Amino acid sequence: MALPLITILTMIWLHVEKQPIEKIANHAWYTFWYVVPTLPMFLLFPTLLQKFSFWFSLIICAVITVIFFWLFALVVKTFGVDLLR
Repeated sequence: MALPLITILTMIWLHVEKQPIEKIANHAWYTFWYVVPTLPMFLLFPTLLQKFSFWFSLIICAVITVIFFWLFALVVKTFGVDLLR
């Protein structure tokens, strides 16, 4: 719930600041693409937390997220979405 709420508030803020609609649309577009590679972390964290300490589980999830993001960025780049600019 937090991500959609913060994203909506950010888009409202951009609109109030009279930012171009292209910038607001880009924000929404890239928010979607940046969220997708973080989803595996939310699936793995509860399992890791049962086996390891909180901090170690969090570090493992962060590393997995970075690796997954990099791989995801390579895949979506073939479809014209450049996440690593």
